[in-house]
Order: sequence, then structure tokens, then C-alpha cells
Amino acid sequence: MIPTNDGLQHDFELENQPTKTFKLNLDKNRIVGKIDEIEALKQAIFLILSCERYEHIIYSWNYGFESNDLIGKPIDFVMSEVKRRILEALLQDERITGVDSFEFNRNKKKLHVTFTVHSIYGDFTEETAVNHQND
Repeated sequence: MIPTNDGLQHDFELENQPTKTFKLNLDKNRIVGKIDEIEALKQAIFLILSCERYEHIIYSWNYGFESNDLIGKPIDFVMSEVKRRILEALLQDERITGVDSFEFNRNKKKLHVTFTVHSIYGDFTEETAVNHQND
């Protein structure tokens, strides 16, 4: 038998949980307090894009950014794939509503990518770098 809504009404409201997390000082490899909302989201984006997807069993297969297989590929292919993969990685986070305005700047070994993140806390610009040449 297929369940149906028999007139029951929900007597609860959904609430967003706080996003408070530990603030990482990457230069000193230390935790230095706590952050919330937009700063926590910026740190989450940095961590997502810094973690190679499928490489660490502690993380879900939905977490991280695939970049290792782009090394040695043609730069036009790398640029289109980086855009798609950044979108795929970041839109897993429910605080992010969109990512656009991609700009690419390449040098010999790295492709620097700047993009705009639209979130429930506001819009901001982020950047990352992807290796496209062997070291």
C-alpha cells in the first residue's frame, strides 16, 4: 500500500544549524579560535578545493576536488574541466547557491582560477590554482 497524506499537519519548523567551526591558521598549523557564517564558508571552500576527491576514505565521495588527472592534458580541456569540477565540488554545500564569473590566468605549470561564490551569506570572490604540467 502506498502511504498518502491523510490530513496530518506538521507541528514543527525547520531551523538552520549554526555554521560555527574552528578557525585554522594554516601558516602555523594551529587552531586559533572559532569562525561562523561567511568566514566559515570561505574556509570550507578552501578545504574542499584542497582535498583530492576519492583519495581519503574518511571523506564522502561527494567531498573534494579532482585535479590530479588533469596534469598533462591540453590547457583548453583543463580550463573547461576545472570550471565543471569546481561547480560540482562546491554545490555539494547547501550554503552555496551558485558559482560563476570564472577567470583563468595560466603560467607554465599552474592554472589560476578566480570565481564568484553566491551564498546564503552574500557574494564573494575566491581563487584556487591547479597544476596542469608535470613538476
